[in-house]
Amino acid sequence: MSNLSDDGYSSSFKGQFLIAMPNLMDHNFYQTIVCICEHNDRGALGIVVNRIHPFLTGKDIFDEISMKYNLTAASIPVFAGGPVHSGEIFILHRKPFGWQGCLMITETLAMSNTMDILQELALDRGPESYIISLGCAGWGPGQLDAEIKQNAWLTGKILEDVIFEVRIEDRWGTTLKSMGIDPLLLSAAAGNA
Repeated sequence: MSNLSDDGYSSSFKGQFLIAMPNLMDHNFYQTIVCICEHNDRGALGIVVNRIHPFLTGKDIFDEISMKYNLTAASIPVFAGGPVHSGEIFILHRKPFGWQGCLMITETLAMSNTMDILQELALDRGPESYIISLGCAGWGPGQLDAEIKQNAWLTGKILEDVIFEVRIEDRWGTTLKSMGIDPLLLSAAAGNA
């Protein structure tokens, strides 16, 4: 039986969470959870789902792109999605999925980054469940696999409730607990079988 994913890549983590191990001290990723949106032989792309941008809101995003918005949209939090493409907007969302640039991650979760979904969010008419992020996380060919082998990340199933319903500051610990891991007892040391 082949271990190939739909895109022909043998070890794709698309549709999974990366949970930062305690030894991952890079300030961009310390105690983060990354939703892997794409992973193939050209690399991987993900969105950090538990880091709010320190001083931006929806108002700032919509003002920057000269888009009309309502008061509800003005207060939308903006996530710091990662250090790559830091000037680009990425939206993780549940249905509907008919947006121009919609990339399906799982059957119930997608990433979009086109003006049509932004316009609907600005008018409070887009998907009910979403996060807007500025920037993303990216890895070159083989880089993510190497980081996982070096024990920088745990991998696990995407938990949409964590993305959309758990308080941001609780997401890392909640995800670990859902895997049966006590965050206080998690060791930075691990072996590979």
